[in-house]
Amino acid sequence: MAKGASIKFKSYEETIPKILDLLKLENGLANADTVVIKPFLLNPTEKYVSVDLVEQVLRFCLMHKKSLAKIFIAEGADGYDTMDLFDELGYRKLSERYSIGLIDLNNTETESIEKAQFEKFKSIDYPSILKNSFVISLAKLDEDEELGITGSLPSMLGAFPGSSYKGLLSRKKSKIRKWPIKYSINDIIQCKMPDFAIIDASSKGLILAGLPLDIDKQAAKILDKDWKSIPYISLIEENSILREVEKPLESEI
Repeated sequence: MAKGASIKFKSYEETIPKILDLLKLENGLANADTVVIKPFLLNPTEKYVSVDLVEQVLRFCLMHKKSLAKIFIAEGADGYDTMDLFDELGYRKLSERYSIGLIDLNNTETESIEKAQFEKFKSIDYPSILKNSFVISLAKLDEDEELGITGSLPSMLGAFPGSSYKGLLSRKKSKIRKWPIKYSINDIIQCKMPDFAIIDASSKGLILAGLPLDIDKQAAKILDKDWKSIPYISLIEENSILREVEKPLESEI
């Protein structure tokens, strides 16, 4: 599969299947027993992924999945009740229409993960449903004071379960903000990098899809930003380069 592509937006019904066909997403779905569509629902009034986009991704996955594979839509809203957002934004009706499950990642089974690549966390309580699934991260492109941009990798902040990371008297996941948010984005994707990502840049006339880090870089460019100025992208790229340099040389035979 290519690293990514961007195509002119006409409608979700026309553009989403076209770009998913172009990037051969069906090849990734072919071996997946579970597919999780992970939209970024940052708040109920803006910066959330349109249910119409999600429907087209869902239809493509249903068409190309293994016969017994399961598909879920999952999110862990920050500061809001996830199920209320699903209701308000039309996700509940979508799930009922296609008989697929909704998962609130704030209240789901987790397992503790420890990684040397974590920048700040000693361990992370990570949703078990995501670990062994084919995860498709979705985001609506916009500028954001905290995140830099609302790209596909910040979407994975929803994988921090509120049950473990919210404040004592708040729904906000205050425990992921003990330091700049770039570190929490870096650490959560060390648990699992999404397998595929789509960014809705229709406000700029485009849809982007492909490998998450690559399309987040492209998304920054669409907003006239150097990706090196986006803290989480710069950190992840720097760490990737360091790990590549630090790889031990293979012994010659």
